[in-house]
Amino acid sequence: MTGSQISIDELRRRLPELLPGIRRDLEELVRIESVSADPARAGEVERSAARTAELFAAEGFEVEIVRTEPGAPPAVIGEKKGPEGAPTVLLYAHHDVQPENDHADWDSPPFEPTERGARLYGRGAADDKAGIAGHLGAVRLLADDLPVTVRLFIEGEEEVGSDTLPELLALHRDRLAADVIVIADSGNWDIGVPALTTSLRGLVRMDVEVRTLTHAVHSGMWGGLVPDAVMTLSRLIASLHDDRGDVAIPGLYAGPAADVDYPEDRLRAESGAVLGLEWIGSGSAVERLWTKPALSVTGFDAPKVEGASNTLVPAARARISLRTAPGDTAENAIRALQAHLAAHTPWGARLSTTVVDTGEATRIEATGPAYDAARAAFTEAWDGTPPIDMGVGGSIPFIAEFLDTFPDAKVLVTGVEDPDTRAHGANEGLHLAEFERVLLAEALLLARLAG
Repeated sequence: MTGSQISIDELRRRLPELLPGIRRDLEELVRIESVSADPARAGEVERSAARTAELFAAEGFEVEIVRTEPGAPPAVIGEKKGPEGAPTVLLYAHHDVQPENDHADWDSPPFEPTERGARLYGRGAADDKAGIAGHLGAVRLLADDLPVTVRLFIEGEEEVGSDTLPELLALHRDRLAADVIVIADSGNWDIGVPALTTSLRGLVRMDVEVRTLTHAVHSGMWGGLVPDAVMTLSRLIASLHDDRGDVAIPGLYAGPAADVDYPEDRLRAESGAVLGLEWIGSGSAVERLWTKPALSVTGFDAPKVEGASNTLVPAARARISLRTAPGDTAENAIRALQAHLAAHTPWGARLSTTVVDTGEATRIEATGPAYDAARAAFTEAWDGTPPIDMGVGGSIPFIAEFLDTFPDAKVLVTGVEDPDTRAHGANEGLHLAEFERVLLAEALLLARLAG
């Protein structure tokens, strides 16, 4: 039985035999504290790369740990050849994880994988060590029936911005080139409903400071004549939205979203909205979350309430987080945001802006044989439920790097997460039944791509 002919029934027969070992491998990876943001745990990131390389070497991959220079984060690349003339598929995931933060917020130790109910909990259990295990499991399920050449890129710095990724892709372009790229770092629409991610918003973070005085002065002596910086900055921030809550910055792009219903009860449960909260903005829920710009204030520097004195604050600063819609660019968004701020700074206050970082939005034209193969594989794995084309309100800037480096490849963005995964937060968890479907789906996808 060749890989292109393998049936879902055969894969379902193999899965129970292989699943305990796949899960053991996943749990072993979760126990490695590969927090790339913590220099004290750089050794754990190295250990994570080494163990990932060992796991794929055991499946017949020629693997290598690569980096741009000594001390740079380690990535794992590899290859397992399929039949002569078969398509090449590149599988992406990342082995680094977010900091676990306060252990008291977790119901079980963050680096001790723990099953409760339908989920396996632990930092990285979903994001993204389950992505690694998903690739590993798909290859293991196909075994000698592997119908395509599989190449591998497991990154070690995704959670800190993928700074060396462009250079790594350039250095190893020939070893990573593929007809299809499967990026396992997203999620599904719901438990029991798969998805292909076809758009992601971009990001511009900017620090904005206003200054009204060279030094603090007595609020009684000068109040009523001199504007304080907190009041001034508050008025400037208020200008960034209209009365409906839509972003009011001219020149930003907004587009339509897929015709997907996001039920009100899910919105409220998954967002954690307080009772009675009103939504902001206009358009459908998924347009507001996926394909329109969004702006938040994520930090504010001003005197604390406790201990505040009767003085006019001379300067105040805020961090603006602007999510850009697919179809827009970071360059355009920076220009539009700075122009708006300059035009709306009140009372002649001195304005200064600093771009903190950016990430480009992504829009994927998900048509053609590779996407047909993915939709068919997902529908089979989810027992007849077809995948929806899903947008993501957050950003995965590295996807644009793959699109730029390999313009002829078809990029499929998949993943193991669901609305209650809690990636990056306490009690991150992998839904185990969905993980089994992910394994089946990816094995079927590789088989169908051979055709």
